[in-house]
Amino acid sequence: MKLRLHFVVDPMGWLCISMVFGIWLYNTFFIPKLVLLPHYNEGHIPWAIVVCYYIASGLCLAALFRASTADPGRLPVDPKIPHSEREHWELCNKCNLMRPKRSHHCSRCGHCVRKMDHHCPWINNCVGEDNHWLFLQLCFYTQVLSLFTLVLDFCQYYYFQPLTGLDQEKFTTRHELALMRVSTLMGLMMFGGMSSLFYTQMAGILSDTTTIEKMAQFSNEVYGSKKSWQWALTEVCGTRWKLLWLIPLRSRQPIQASHHFRTHV
Repeated sequence: MKLRLHFVVDPMGWLCISMVFGIWLYNTFFIPKLVLLPHYNEGHIPWAIVVCYYIASGLCLAALFRASTADPGRLPVDPKIPHSEREHWELCNKCNLMRPKRSHHCSRCGHCVRKMDHHCPWINNCVGEDNHWLFLQLCFYTQVLSLFTLVLDFCQYYYFQPLTGLDQEKFTTRHELALMRVSTLMGLMMFGGMSSLFYTQMAGILSDTTTIEKMAQFSNEVYGSKKSWQWALTEVCGTRWKLLWLIPLRSRQPIQASHHFRTHV
């Protein structure tokens, strides 16, 4: 499995992704410290809940790393264009290079990206044909981790039994209420924002329309095709195995459309 790393030199993007990583680190450290591990040690919750939280946290971090470092579909300087596909290519008026139709020039990154959806400062990378599936995973796992965190914050005060073995002199014990409020606020913001983003991304994938095309008022009728949800996600994720749609640590293989999965209008 070859995973090419792609880094964008952008100080503003570095700041944004550092904030996202900081939120992940805060909840991954304080929630187990305040809620999971103390209640597990006193026998209030099973080990499976602790393991599931760390799995969700690990998958969220893996999706963030892969989405921010994966090549979104950057076009080479001298692309080899098959003669039969020349009509599907066009000249970029910004970098003067040939590119497939539906590609877009990113002014932040300074190059063209195949089927570019948008440039996301929160991952410091473009979202394009080759990493769209990773961005979708990031949205999904952030929702899962945020919801998990909110449920644990709620249970800490309204469901779990009181802890008896707390060290009252520890920093986390003395400032537990403030730390939990910060966790809840971040959980609400991340869950709400990612839920909205995940919905818009899924709507775009199912309608075969990128965010840039929506902003330019293009419609799906321009491309003259409709896809089933299975085939739309298969093309984006690069595999027909649905279980692999959820695995960030793998490579993506382009899949060509088939008449078994597409219907024309």
